[in-house]
Amino acid sequence: MNLIARHALAAGLALAAGAAASQTPPVIGLITKTDTNPFFVKMKEGAEAEAKKAGAKLLTAAGKSDGDTASQIAALENMASAGAKTILITSSGDAIVPTVKKLQARGVQVIALDSPFNGADALFATDNYQAGRLIGQYAKAALGGKTAKIATLDLFPGHPVGAQRHNGFMKGFGLSAAGADANELSKDPAIACMSDSFGDVAKGQTAMENCLQKAPDINVVYTINEPAAAGAFNALKKAGKEKNVIIVSVDGGCQGVRDTAAGAIAATSQQYPLKMAAMGVAAGVDYAKGGKKASGYTDTGVTLISAKPVAGVDSKDTKTGLELCWGNK
Repeated sequence: MNLIARHALAAGLALAAGAAASQTPPVIGLITKTDTNPFFVKMKEGAEAEAKKAGAKLLTAAGKSDGDTASQIAALENMASAGAKTILITSSGDAIVPTVKKLQARGVQVIALDSPFNGADALFATDNYQAGRLIGQYAKAALGGKTAKIATLDLFPGHPVGAQRHNGFMKGFGLSAAGADANELSKDPAIACMSDSFGDVAKGQTAMENCLQKAPDINVVYTINEPAAAGAFNALKKAGKEKNVIIVSVDGGCQGVRDTAAGAIAATSQQYPLKMAAMGVAAGVDYAKGGKKASGYTDTGVTLISAKPVAGVDSKDTKTGLELCWGNK
């Protein structure tokens, strides 16, 4: 083979290699807090649909429970080793941050979904402080001037989403509370009981039972999410008090909206996890194709849903809530 032919062959091989590389599907990871909470199940569905549409390969993993950072750290490492150049994560805690920084130094884009943490390249999430504020405003109006005896069924200490929703609820209710940047739960004499539910039905029920022992005359219950609200309602019904207590929550999942229509939940702030996940996958595809990272915070929206509107608080009915639930917006 002469020199010209060898150069032509080399050029052809290089072009073929480049074409093959350009056809390799982007690899994107999704790590959620759990794989059982309906919110994260829906988020995974949104990521899968967007990945299929964009021709990307999606890797998924989850913690064993809310707060399980060890499983999330292992998943971050495994996904990067498997070729993921973008990883989407709903953080269970700041223990993941050193691993995130290490992967970012290797060129991996790490995007926070739903739960912010320091160092994420971008955040696609609900304005959780506003979500809390909306249900606080509703609860205050629905109470109708009665003296408030509040129970808060929170997430767990130190998590920004839990703090933002709790403090936003207090602000909306008219109580003094820290701002959206705080990670500590504010307190007030109107709050008769604060208990951690970990966003779980069974733990939410136990938390509510404990609060009723401490303060039997509770008339308002704030819950971190709708599974915790379901647990609270179970405890109240067991105690024969379900008709005299206003339960408010955050999620807006289809079952949660049905519970709102049935009266178990008075009002809920609806989020859109399908949208969060789809935007995250799209950002991952853009990074793979053009090298531009996502940045900043994108508010994915929140809508107050209630079966019984109250004066002065803007809300949508449960029919609309079912049409929109978790991503059809």
